[in-house]
Amino acid sequence: MHARIEHNAHFVPFDEGRAQTYLDAGLWRGTTLSDAFASWAHRFAARRAVVDETEVLTYLELYSRVRTTAAGFADRGIGPGDRVVVQLPNSVSFAVVLFALVECGAVPVLTLPAHRRREIAHLANTSEAVAYVIAERSGDFDYCALADEILPTVPSIREVFVDGRPSSAGSYTPLSAVVAVPQEFPRTSAADLAVLLVSGGTTGLPKLIPRTHNDYEYNARASAEVCELTAEDVYLAVLPAAHNFPLACPGLLGALGVGATVVFSGSPSPDQAFAVIERYRVTVTALVPTLTQLWCEATEWEAADLSSLRLLQVGGAKLTPEIAKLVEPALGCRLQQVFGMAEGLVNYTRADDAPDLVIGTQGRPLSECDEVRIVDADGNDVPAGEVGELLTRGPCTINGYYAAAEHNTTAITPEGFYRSGDRVRVLDSGHLVVTGRIKDVITRNGENVAADELEDLLLAHPGVARVSVIGIPDPDVGESICAVIVPNGRARNNSIPTVAEVRAFLTDAGCAGFKLPDRVVARTSLPVTAIGKVDKSLLVAQSTERQGNR
Repeated sequence: MHARIEHNAHFVPFDEGRAQTYLDAGLWRGTTLSDAFASWAHRFAARRAVVDETEVLTYLELYSRVRTTAAGFADRGIGPGDRVVVQLPNSVSFAVVLFALVECGAVPVLTLPAHRRREIAHLANTSEAVAYVIAERSGDFDYCALADEILPTVPSIREVFVDGRPSSAGSYTPLSAVVAVPQEFPRTSAADLAVLLVSGGTTGLPKLIPRTHNDYEYNARASAEVCELTAEDVYLAVLPAAHNFPLACPGLLGALGVGATVVFSGSPSPDQAFAVIERYRVTVTALVPTLTQLWCEATEWEAADLSSLRLLQVGGAKLTPEIAKLVEPALGCRLQQVFGMAEGLVNYTRADDAPDLVIGTQGRPLSECDEVRIVDADGNDVPAGEVGELLTRGPCTINGYYAAAEHNTTAITPEGFYRSGDRVRVLDSGHLVVTGRIKDVITRNGENVAADELEDLLLAHPGVARVSVIGIPDPDVGESICAVIVPNGRARNNSIPTVAEVRAFLTDAGCAGFKLPDRVVARTSLPVTAIGKVDKSLLVAQSTERQGNR
């Protein structure tokens, strides 16, 4: 029995012609993630599937937990097409909730543990979420208190489920109570929405990225093939599991698809992560460049045995050749560069690539059906080997953001190509070299931060007349966030807000911690280009020579 989820203005499906091409090529298999997971569970039944610091589940044990949890969600009225915001740390519970929601036909909206009121309320309202799944606490942060703030602003949410003991006056449902006798659920179509991912944020608040069962199952399966994953591998999820990279490139989904074990860790710090690698004999993991450099340096003082590690994937931001060259000597494993986007296209270096390609490029497209165009500012293809903006379409690339019709008119070309905003050049081998970005976004520790969102918020500060937010090259975090502020003459003593004051102001506005500025610089005016726009390239050059307020 199939429950077809009706397409609406919120979701732009693949056109029938291209969809048929991908099916005919055998890339898509017409399989839902729910059906795929059931086949994995029975194929690898007794093998160890998922591990965290508190429990270990085999494939059949995970499947059983997923089925009873899915029935529990269904008993509470969650069914096909319902969107459910999920905000959980790396844990076995994350895997259970993800697959349980998919099993009962719901659509998980996968948010990050670092998101706060502003982002969660926006994503929940945009998706019209009916429920919210959270941890009780993670570190020193109280997610029940966050839910208390969010619920009055999101009328569509009917229920909050908590992994742990709810601290909010008993009004939220413990996830452990969400169980029922397994049942048969209406089956959705492989062409329908499977999950909603969250964009890194290139303009304003993050957007929702619709991934279908067809394209996401293929994304994970093909990625596992490129990474040569087998049932003997142990994959360490150390980046937030809700990110596309550790979720399906190949990540959780790709690893489970071949019978491997997935170990969840809440901390990427070398002292903790190295101990996990040694204990579980981890073979594959994924990092952002700043963590890669830290791990390489940490081998000089950490004594853990890392000899099991065979492959380190690095993505989320451009990896410099200088850091890339450190990986194999320091960690004793092969490096794989990964350049991709949750919107679809993923590029990998391969095991048989020459060393100069592994060190100096960001890989080549995953699929033979991925189409890549490099264009100039007018949308014309540039000559071979020259730099331009990357446009792409293919079996994993979206046809538009969810519930963003106006934005989609510029994000997607009339021919269906996604405008990445990345400046690249393509080598004769098909490998891409990333040279920069067109979109005004700062990449800090692998997280994308939209400058205009912070600028809009800071203009509401009484001490700010004008502001420009820029990224400053930083060896520790990739780019640090710098707010260049022209003080408001009406402010007390015409003084500029301090870094602490700016961070507190943005925190009060509900911003996630990874978006908070590292520096604040005072200027009497902001430089502008010939057409009157703030000259951010000049600001970056000047600000690298100035000492900001700290």
